[in-house]
Amino acid sequence: MRNPPLSRNIIRGAVHAPRHHDSAAKQVTGEALYIDDIPEPKDLLHLYIAQSEKAHARILKLDVSAVRQAPGVVAVMTAEDVPGVNDASPIAGDDPVFAEDIVEYAGQSLFAVAAETIDQARAAAKLAVIDYEELPAIVTVEQAMAEKSFVLPTREIRRGDATAAIKAAKHRLTQRFDIGGQDHFYLEGHVALTLPGEDEDIFVYSSTQHPTEVQHNVAKFLDLPDHAVTVEVRRMGGGFGGKETQGAWFAAIAGLTTKLTGRPAKLRLDRDDDMIMTGKRHDFVVTVEMGFDDKGRVSGAEFIFASRCGRSVDLSGSINDRAMFHADNCYYFENVTIISHRCKTHTVSNTAFRGFGGPQGMLAPERMMDAIACYLGKDPIDVRKINLYGKKTRNVTPYQMTVEDNVAPEIIAELEKSSDYAARRRAIRTFNETSPYLKKGIALTPVKFGISFTATHLNQAGALLHVYTDGSVMINHGGTEMGQGLYIKVAQVVAEVLQIDIERVKITATRTDKVPNTSATAASSGADINGKAAEAAALEIKERLSRFAAEYYGAKLSDVTFLPNRIRVGNQVISFRDLVQMAYMSRISLSATGYYRTPKIHYDAETFSGRPFYYFAYGAAVSEVVIDTLTGENKVVAVDILHDTGKSLNPAVDLGQIEGGYIQGMGWLTTEELYYDDKGILKTHAPSTYKIPACSDRPAKFNMKIFERGENVEETIFRSKAVGEPPLMLAISAFNAIADAISSIADYRLYPELDAPATPEKVLMAIQKISETARSNKLTEAAQ
Repeated sequence: MRNPPLSRNIIRGAVHAPRHHDSAAKQVTGEALYIDDIPEPKDLLHLYIAQSEKAHARILKLDVSAVRQAPGVVAVMTAEDVPGVNDASPIAGDDPVFAEDIVEYAGQSLFAVAAETIDQARAAAKLAVIDYEELPAIVTVEQAMAEKSFVLPTREIRRGDATAAIKAAKHRLTQRFDIGGQDHFYLEGHVALTLPGEDEDIFVYSSTQHPTEVQHNVAKFLDLPDHAVTVEVRRMGGGFGGKETQGAWFAAIAGLTTKLTGRPAKLRLDRDDDMIMTGKRHDFVVTVEMGFDDKGRVSGAEFIFASRCGRSVDLSGSINDRAMFHADNCYYFENVTIISHRCKTHTVSNTAFRGFGGPQGMLAPERMMDAIACYLGKDPIDVRKINLYGKKTRNVTPYQMTVEDNVAPEIIAELEKSSDYAARRRAIRTFNETSPYLKKGIALTPVKFGISFTATHLNQAGALLHVYTDGSVMINHGGTEMGQGLYIKVAQVVAEVLQIDIERVKITATRTDKVPNTSATAASSGADINGKAAEAAALEIKERLSRFAAEYYGAKLSDVTFLPNRIRVGNQVISFRDLVQMAYMSRISLSATGYYRTPKIHYDAETFSGRPFYYFAYGAAVSEVVIDTLTGENKVVAVDILHDTGKSLNPAVDLGQIEGGYIQGMGWLTTEELYYDDKGILKTHAPSTYKIPACSDRPAKFNMKIFERGENVEETIFRSKAVGEPPLMLAISAFNAIADAISSIADYRLYPELDAPATPEKVLMAIQKISETARSNKLTEAAQ
């Protein structure tokens, strides 16, 4: 059951109102323009990237002479043709756009072909003569650990003495499990279109979450100043983190083509190439050990995370840091050690993905809560409750941040009641007693997710606001729209501040020549920081208009009140449009910039201490599943969610994010399997071999509700909370419910060894292992 629409006796479409996505109608009808829909300019060149067939090899020969002579080919570009720096990395300078002497993953870019048609470019690329000296390839995390192959140094967080606490505990459990990666599988693949301008200027349309980073990398690659490159993004067909950094490669190649030929160029990856060439969610190997008492309270915990980062750093430092920050989730661990290994492998460089390491970190304690409950014969919810952060005590994280806004206990209690969790759990156990082949499972898991970029300098945003003389308003900001509803939320903020109908507010495409030096739209911070920047600009305009009105009518500033579409000055009432026209005639500036920097955050990366997050977003989900013990097939059949959005800016959009986040998380943990062979070749690079959730996978019963008492204790934009990433981790409940169903095979006396994603094969393996262990235990008991 969804929350009922909110009613407000103010402007239609202002904040806290359920308002449809600004592009919804255009997307449904096909009128929404994406980069590949832009009418192709005259003399457009089409690009194809030739990729390495080896995961790790020395390039002995790269002969593209035949490629250059192929029909329709206008240019062939290798590393030797780059006028600037052959790199498009976000941080470390270790991501060459074109391989030079060494290739380090299968799919790495070797050269690009520009031709009159894409078919000509593809055909020509096959004519290259390439000789390799194949080198040993490190593909798995285990191989990297054995070879001590890391992209970054190992990091640790320690509080108290976890080893001693575990040793002294009455009970101890150890779990080791794999967490798979995930492809972003956005509907729109990576694409860039570049146009030539005067003075070597390059205009770039890029499907990117980070226009400024694309601008910087294209300029660096082409040996141009930043001001010579303008990047525009109106909308993306999904991003999920996959377009935060790696879109720069493709924009750079298109830009190089335009620079060398003077012609427009377009580079659009097809689905297979996109999946092969671009990074994924980091897959992890996790070992957890916990010591606990008879009630399940944890006295000591040790987490060891080892992630597959791929061939370069990309954003792996911050991603693995966030995994460490979320190894506690909602639980207080007095004595804890968290170790993070960042492994270098000869696979594509993994990158940002919704949750940014948080989901991998959070899965570890959630799995352990269920394992402890199974060991003690308790309901997992009771074990969770006894380990939750407190309000006044037991409220400091392992990284020394005090949890000041903890509503997890309230959310858990409310959801436990509204979902009828206890009765359903009893009914499921009764069902499993009489069902030999189909088994059901249920789990309730909470979420506590930190909101802010862990790289502190990124927590800033700018906006540009114009009011035109007819009273219409244009707002531009540094955030990008990838389907998540950022544009409509920011428009609502402006409408609320100026008290005008939202139809009078237009948000234009994100452009680097309007708002410079922007941060990526990521870390769930889009509405938080860009909404605040837009609010600052709108408040500046409101202040100017108020002062003008007071002066014009000879009133006090306190006598000026903004009402829906009009302003009252004492006893005078004037329309917003008329006041704007009067202000213009009196030479009052009707344009303003806004800027915002997130307050309070501070963080010492060397000691892992401080306040990396402005606040936390909370939620909880109950998932019910059914598994077939003969085939391993499984299905999520019912979901109940209660999620904290603070004072939601737009409940309709937020509910959509909650639903979509859960489904994407469910796909990560149940169906989406990335498979590399022993030579480092990705074998799952199309919908035929990689299964994202379909409409039929949506649970038949799906109840979502926003936590009605939610209100951000921090001064965020209208006291709202971020909702982009936190809901994804609600799907951990689905994975735990599958484990619960498997556990029933051993009469709930054993917790299964189940890796993620819980594909039918992995479920069958877990069933076989738990069945063998149960039989062995019974034989031992009988012998005794």
